Amino acid sequence: MQVANRFRLQELQDFSVSVFRRLGCSECNAALGAEVLAESDKRGIDSHGIARLHIYVKWLSRGFAPANPAVQVIRETGSTALVDGGGGLGIMVAPVANQICIKKTQENGTAWVSVRNSNHFGIAGYYTGQATEKNLIAWALSNATSQVAPARSSQPMLGTNPFSVGIPVPGSFPIMIDMATSAVAYGKIEIAQRQKERIPMGWGLDSNGDHTTDPSELGGDQPYSMLPIGSVPDHGVHKGYCLSALTDILSGVLGDSGFGPFGPHFMLPEISPTPLYGKGLGHLFGAFQVEAITDLAEYSDRIQAWISLFRAATPVDPELPVLIPGEPEQAAIADRTANGVPLNPEVVSTLQKISTDLGVDFPG
Repeated sequence: MQVANRFRLQELQDFSVSVFRRLGCSECNAALGAEVLAESDKRGIDSHGIARLHIYVKWLSRGFAPANPAVQVIRETGSTALVDGGGGLGIMVAPVANQICIKKTQENGTAWVSVRNSNHFGIAGYYTGQATEKNLIAWALSNATSQVAPARSSQPMLGTNPFSVGIPVPGSFPIMIDMATSAVAYGKIEIAQRQKERIPMGWGLDSNGDHTTDPSELGGDQPYSMLPIGSVPDHGVHKGYCLSALTDILSGVLGDSGFGPFGPHFMLPEISPTPLYGKGLGHLFGAFQVEAITDLAEYSDRIQAWISLFRAATPVDPELPVLIPGEPEQAAIADRTANGVPLNPEVVSTLQKISTDLGVDFPG
């Protein structure tokens, strides 16, 4: 395995801002995009952080997305909205829509905001994390590039279709559920490709529809399929398929975005399918105030009691205590804030090439 070098979070975020600005993004859009990427690296979700910057550079430099999309509310009630992302990068469109959802929730107790004509929006937990800071319980869902086969199929029809639920814990970090509905996020396959490592059985099918442990068979423009949570019938693949289908319908069908196999290809936008339905990818944000349901102080006592109860559960391995959802991310935040973000040498090389091509200084 290649040894990773560490880089300060702020330096990486500043580099991303400079790259986006050089590609024509406004100061606001550059800051939004860089913040979403930095939050991924900060939380230890390397698959969605600055390692993905080169893909966003491709989208902007080759004209697959506008640097400054016209984000518009095109349908609205007091507690709902439909936002058109203008074909922009999701990491610049989705934060705007999420703030609309948060504002409406603060004003009305609850809100739902659908987004169409957007693209890959980074980690779903970024958006729910923004809401939990306001003592809101929040949802964030998105469909994605079709890479995942439905149960009983080897044809990629669905995206990894992530969703997140954030639950505030007054005085502490939130409970954070942030997951793909596929057996694994595609970014982890990319990491295995870079590190020349095998992947577990059950992550994907090769061009022949057979299970593979070779990550090089799951990428590029060759035929392949990832698998839903569960992977095979005996492990409940129908459950992962249903979760992915639900996310696709609520993110794509509801707001008139591309759904199923008709969304744009994030890694290879040049081979994106001609959409038969909608445009771009879709997202859905939802939230409600804790205080709209219960007394905040009483809720705080109950949620702390829940956390204590589950932390005290008997572990299978005494060296591995039961975790509360969101704890691994908090450990990563503490480590990376103090010690920097570890970047694989191949990622560093890619970022240095961006630096040279665009004339933007790379740290280190």
